[in-house]
Amino acid sequence: MEILRKIMHYANPLNLFRKNEGEGVNLRVMHGINKVSITVFLLCLLYLLIKNIKL
Repeated sequence: MEILRKIMHYANPLNLFRKNEGEGVNLRVMHGINKVSITVFLLCLLYLLIKNIKL
């Protein structure tokens, strides 16, 4: 359940570029890269799902 909550938090566009308090620069960059990769992954899953439904 916690993993699903984190994915939904990352998928929220309002949280995508929000600055977190108390984090170092390296940690913020790592979290930013993770958010982008999860977003791209979810978009690819959505694309594959739509592509397979049409066939």
